Amino acid sequence: MSDSMNTSRKSVKTYVPAYQKEEWQNHADELDMSQSEFVRTMVQAGRKGFEPIDEEPDSTGSDPGGNALEDRVLELLSGDTFSWDELLEAVSDDVESRLDETLEELQANDRIRYSGRDGGYTLVGDHDGD
Repeated sequence: MSDSMNTSRKSVKTYVPAYQKEEWQNHADELDMSQSEFVRTMVQAGRKGFEPIDEEPDSTGSDPGGNALEDRVLELLSGDTFSWDELLEAVSDDVESRLDETLEELQANDRIRYSGRDGGYTLVGDHDGD
């Protein structure tokens, strides 16, 4: 383990519907894990589906291109029934947060800007007159 890796523990709080907490607890019990250990493990496993892809997509596997959307939908539906809107919210929340952070970072680095005149985001220096 790297000396620079901080292994001290910090608390993370989140709020979920009661039915979901109960499902997580039942699943953790089945796996002989504490609920904290279960949530930590599931978050880490879920993050792997959102890693950037640096190489050409691999279309030979069961998850071409590394897109974990199918796995995420199946994981969600394994515990309950979801409406279209609920599924959309569950799978898009992380993408929305990541897009917001990325846009903020790109603007802070002066690589893009929001242009009301152009009706959205644009590359800095991308248009004549910039």
